[in-house]
Amino acid sequence: MNIEIGTETRNEYYDLELARAAHKLVTEVRPVKPGQQVLISGDTASDARVMWATARAVHVMGGTPTVVWHPQMAATMQAPPEPMGKAVTGADIWFDFAVAYLQYGPAYFAALEHGAIYVALTGMDVDMMVRTIGRPNYAPLKEMARRLYELSQAAETVRVTTPAGMDLTLKVDQDLHDPPWAPEDDSGYAQMLGGQSWFNVLREHGDGVLVFDGVIWPPAELGVLGTPVRLSVEAGYVTGIDGEEDARVFARWLESFDHPAVYLIDHACFGFNPGVLKVSGRILEDERVFGCMQFGIGATPKEYGSPVHTDGVCLNASVWLDDVQIADTGRYILPELVDLCRAMGAPQY
Repeated sequence: MNIEIGTETRNEYYDLELARAAHKLVTEVRPVKPGQQVLISGDTASDARVMWATARAVHVMGGTPTVVWHPQMAATMQAPPEPMGKAVTGADIWFDFAVAYLQYGPAYFAALEHGAIYVALTGMDVDMMVRTIGRPNYAPLKEMARRLYELSQAAETVRVTTPAGMDLTLKVDQDLHDPPWAPEDDSGYAQMLGGQSWFNVLREHGDGVLVFDGVIWPPAELGVLGTPVRLSVEAGYVTGIDGEEDARVFARWLESFDHPAVYLIDHACFGFNPGVLKVSGRILEDERVFGCMQFGIGATPKEYGSPVHTDGVCLNASVWLDDVQIADTGRYILPELVDLCRAMGAPQY
């Protein structure tokens, strides 16, 4: 991120706006009920201001906040220090602000098994919290997620192209139901930041060319890309990686795990948070750049068992659901989606 010395790093930066965003987090994004046990965790790379603002907001709502810091893990999806790992099993809600996120790791699965709601807020700082939570109109943002899921799940195929040369067609798993809203029992699941939706990819069936031209993270050596990374995809697996230095770094990193599932496309997501108009290197918001498509590589379900998961961003996406085009170079064009973009406050609508 670009830091303006003397502004962003000061505690008073967006102090009032941060309080409002934290209140919105615990009332609209993930409502906290009186008496709930709420774990707020981060690593030593996290922004303490958002963690304490969240703790205060939880306390105001009648929940019991517990704030835990731990050393930054060497990689994502790792087991945290033992006291942190045990803390997750006592939480009703877990807000995870760690930069080296714990999602898909042992603590994450333990929390879900104990019925906790895991809220993924990896690397969130004051600026991101204000832009992605505090400012957007959240009701139409949630409705956008619902409609994109319903529309894409009703299709047999999803085709994505970009000006960078991407042309990838994926099959939709219409038998799998994993919507971007809370299950009826409202426990034991992961919740993502608003401004993203998805369809369920039928793994081992995608073909074409996937081009990351925004961000790839992890590995830590990457982030905002200087040059596009071009991936050849056959039957859902990455079979070739082409490009310049960023592509070589990415290829070597995947090779180091010596596991076939690290090359399998795991998920595909729509990005549409009106507070995210450019990439920053912080994957949580980069996945929600307005008009992007985001893909996860490395299938983590137990039947595949990838030891690592990475996410990449494709900017200015055009999207077809079967023969119906819903987005054109980063702008949603289906009339009902256009109306929701206007309602949520998306620019230039």
